[in-house]
Amino acid sequence: MNPFIIQDQTCITFSGGRTSAYMLYKVLEANDGLPEDAVVCFANTGKEDEATLQFIHDCETHWNVPIVWLEYTSEEPKFKIVNFETASRNGEPFEECIRYYKKLPNAAQRWCTGVLKIRIIHKYLQSLGWKHSEDNNDDFVGIRADEPRRAAKMQKHKIPLFVAGVTKETIAEFWSKQSFCLNLQIHKGESLLGNCDLCFLKSIDKKINIAREHPEKIVWWAKMENLIKELTPDHTGQGNVFSRHHPSYSELANFSKNQQQLFDDESIGCFCGD
Repeated sequence: MNPFIIQDQTCITFSGGRTSAYMLYKVLEANDGLPEDAVVCFANTGKEDEATLQFIHDCETHWNVPIVWLEYTSEEPKFKIVNFETASRNGEPFEECIRYYKKLPNAAQRWCTGVLKIRIIHKYLQSLGWKHSEDNNDDFVGIRADEPRRAAKMQKHKIPLFVAGVTKETIAEFWSKQSFCLNLQIHKGESLLGNCDLCFLKSIDKKINIAREHPEKIVWWAKMENLIKELTPDHTGQGNVFSRHHPSYSELANFSKNQQQLFDDESIGCFCGD
């Protein structure tokens, strides 16, 4: 059976990357369009690169498919619907979340994906009357066959790309033949600015390269480090830093200006997806 065929109420979670966009394309192909029992959702943190937002908009216009753009708010119902024109571009949803919880996400507590993406999609679907929970759902997630570690804990009917044997090479070949694509810089075979632009899970090497080429992007992250010190002046716990093992974003900004390349670590996988 074609794993991309929709049989029940299903949310196609769209990260804004090439892989999740390919998954959406295969769903549209298999179902002759978007079925009535399906919705496509993109959760915007405000720290996605402009190229990502443009790519999502290109998908909805070129493929004539409705994509629901969602953003976190601290007030009920904890989400709001935006679009390409009105979507935040300066980290506003992320900052509002940090101010509300008075802590920063980090490698040990990656709550940003859960709160800014998974939970608001869940709340939106419930607002439609769906019997949807964060743990019990049939959402499609863009995990490929060459990502077995990410797929290990997933129910197979939720990861049609994995079931279909789709790999990074499959994705690359598909986009090489399309009239539009995601125009993000590539660094060591990966999108330099994919997902949140300077995500704390990215390698120091990658973050320094971003800071060198896009110095304006590190300003927000350094600002959040200072903000949390203002909000919790007496707190020195894990929620007070993005990373205990990497330099602060202010320090990374200085490294990027004054030093040669010093680091060769690897990024940590994030469930935000590609």
